[in-house]
Amino acid sequence: MTDTIFPLEPTPAEAQAAIKDEFAFFGDWSERYQYLIDLGRKLPAFPEEWKREEHRLLGCQSMVWIVPQGDARKLDFHAVSDSAIVSGLIFLALRVYSGRSAEEILATEPDYIADIGLAKHLSPTRSNGLASLLAFIRETAASAK
Repeated sequence: MTDTIFPLEPTPAEAQAAIKDEFAFFGDWSERYQYLIDLGRKLPAFPEEWKREEHRLLGCQSMVWIVPQGDARKLDFHAVSDSAIVSGLIFLALRVYSGRSAEEILATEPDYIADIGLAKHLSPTRSNGLASLLAFIRETAASAK
């Protein structure tokens, strides 16, 4: 078990609203990318021994490792990437989904992606990687139920 900072907000809906508010503060996408990079630096430490093939997230061009812990009542996700922007994307996803029940995870669509215009500003490979990350989180929640 490793430390986690998530959840930051009491509910997934509040997390998504906070993300939307924070990104609305920035005037352009260069500032938003910098903010994503800064968020990625806030990810909790990820143990080196977890960086094994069995924890690699497939479907990402960058190296991404993710380790779920918990049960249907509370699932924590620990993840890291070798890419600064991808680490920021991980931070956002964990902010919404980590530390939640399987039921909450499955009931929460990732509206923050459209709300902040992220889908329009990611490369196809990053969009695919984000989709893989979100699918992994949902699949883990579904199998925990």
